[in-house]
Parts: sequence; C-alpha cells; structure tokens
Amino acid sequence: MYFHQKKDWPAFTWDHETLLPLVSQVRHLQGRLTGRMESIGFDLRSEAVLETLTSDVIRSSEIEGEILNPDEVRSSVAKRLGMDISGLPEASRDVDGVVDMMLDATQNYMDPLSKDRLCRWHAALFPTGRNGMYKITVGDWRKDESGPMQVVSGPMGRERVHYQAPEAARLEEEMNRFMDWFNTEDNMEPVLKSGLAHLWFVSIHPFDDGNGRIARAIGDCQLARADKTSQRFYSMSSQIMRNRKGYYDMLESTQKGSLDVSQWLVWYLECLTEALEATNETLSAVLAKARFWEMHQETPFNDRQRKMINVLQGDFKGKLNSSKWAKITGVHRDTALRDIQDLVDKGVLSDTGEGGRSTNYVLLMPS
Repeated sequence: MYFHQKKDWPAFTWDHETLLPLVSQVRHLQGRLTGRMESIGFDLRSEAVLETLTSDVIRSSEIEGEILNPDEVRSSVAKRLGMDISGLPEASRDVDGVVDMMLDATQNYMDPLSKDRLCRWHAALFPTGRNGMYKITVGDWRKDESGPMQVVSGPMGRERVHYQAPEAARLEEEMNRFMDWFNTEDNMEPVLKSGLAHLWFVSIHPFDDGNGRIARAIGDCQLARADKTSQRFYSMSSQIMRNRKGYYDMLESTQKGSLDVSQWLVWYLECLTEALEATNETLSAVLAKARFWEMHQETPFNDRQRKMINVLQGDFKGKLNSSKWAKITGVHRDTALRDIQDLVDKGVLSDTGEGGRSTNYVLLMPS
C-alpha cells in the first residue's frame, strides 16, 4: 500500500524535535549567505545568480537523465535576465522551455500556483507535445489511458515498480487540495513547506512526464518565498544530483511508508544544508572570474578566445589541447594553435609542461 492509499491521506506528520536543529542550521546559513551577497556589487550578484540558475536548470534535467547544452542554458538564462550573452549560442526551444519554467517559479515566487500556471510549465517542458518518440498529454493532467501511472526501472518483461501514483480520476481533487494548501499563508516553517511541497506534488504525479522537474521548481519557488528574494544563490537540484540514488531511494521508501514524513524532511534539510554550504565554491568561482576579466579588461581577444575562456572557467572536463580547441570552436587545428599561442604570449594560458604527443594548457586565474 502506498501512502496516498491510506485513509488519512494527506494528513502528513513529522517529528518537530528532530527537525528543529536542522531547520535552525538552514536558516542560519541562509541569513549568512544573504548578508555575504549584499556586501558585493550588483554585477557580481547578477553573475552569481546566472551561475546558480544555469546549474539548477542543467542538474534538474540531468536528474531525469536529460543532458542539456550548458552554453545554451547559460545563454537562455542570461538573455531572460537582461545580461550580455555575446559569444553564446542561441538556445533551442527545449532549453528555453526549461529556463522559462524555472525563472517563472523563482522570479515570480509570490504568484499563486494554479492549474493554468502548472500546465504552462508543463507545455514549456514539452514544446513538441512528445517525450522523445512518444506523444504525451501536454498542458493538462494525465489521462491514464494506457494503464496506471507507474515509476518503473529494469528491462522489458522484468520491470520493477518503484511507485504507482493516484489514479487519474482523483487528480482534479488531489491537485486542488495541494494548490490550496501551497497558496495559503500558514504557520508552517517555510523551508519545511518546500520539502513537503516537493514530496506531495511528485507523489500525486499529475502529468504524463516532467513531474520531477516541476516538483523541484515548486520546491525552489517555496525556498524563494522563504528567502524573500528572487535572487538564487544556491541550487538544490545540483545537490540532489550529487546524491541522485539517495534521492530516489528516499522518495520510494517514503511513498511506501506511513504518513510520518520525518525521514524525508530530514533528508531534504540535510541536502539543503549541503547546497547552502556549496555556495562558497560558486561565489569563489564568480569572484575569481570577476578578477580575471578586470585584470584583462584591456587585453584584446577574438570571439573564439573569449568563448574558450568562458568554457575553461565553467564545467570544462579534462585537459585543454589544440585538438579540443579546434573541435569546440569549429576551426582547423592550425588556427587553434595560433589562438592558443596568442593567449600564452598574453599570459592567459600556460603550457602544463607534460610534453608528449599533444601539449596541454591551463587557464591562469588570478590568486
């Protein structure tokens, strides 16, 4: 029996004494982060928001196994925030849709949830009306025409059912009750409400697909309410992605348990704590990038060089060599070598000195 089948559903309970120290720690970290961000300039705060939202969009999709182009995501977020996107590619409709949903959730965090708003988010996630090759119901609750909504894994014929959602006939009532609760001002601690909203929505599973991403957007919306700001400086989705298996295991065990959701909320608050602590890395990277561009504000770069510098300051994996430069920028290797040597001469890149068949380079960041 799943917990939505119990007679008291959705009368969730939790252990306040267990959660209190975790809530206090989260609130302390949120306050400290807000104070730290207020002490830096507007441009750096904007860059930190750009980095956070870009990471949030990429990781939330990655949790579901969908890999987005980081440059397209960054381009889409920057464009919608009114920031410079020179050298970045135009984003695809799929990327723009995910970004539009996330920004509506976090920038317009005080707007109430409604069926129309959630269905617009869903339509933005699936602009073609399909999930891959399969046509799905878009912009409306699922119909369950091919059977009950199940979360499964494993090869065909040996599937393992992790969860079965409430039947489609219940969705209107279930979602109205959820949205009424979410939109009502109450005395519930805001960060706890974020965790419970995430769990409650994904357990109803009202859409054919995209429920996880929308649940995380709803959680982020409530966290923005808790922070009382649309500026996002930490990413829950990035932290969840770091413990993706634990996330799904905790959801499954909670949905198969009682209506006491203490363990889920403990897991959520611990994850939120780690997300807040991880902002030190994000902020340090943003400050280092700012110092780099300040140091080189008079240094001339061509478009390829500017693009590659941004790539190297981001999630670049492995070592840089002329072959990778040529592939990423779409030029001949001789052109790549000239670009690289020019940056070496300008003190932007340095030869790692490893030798071998292909020389490797690193970006010299200010200390």
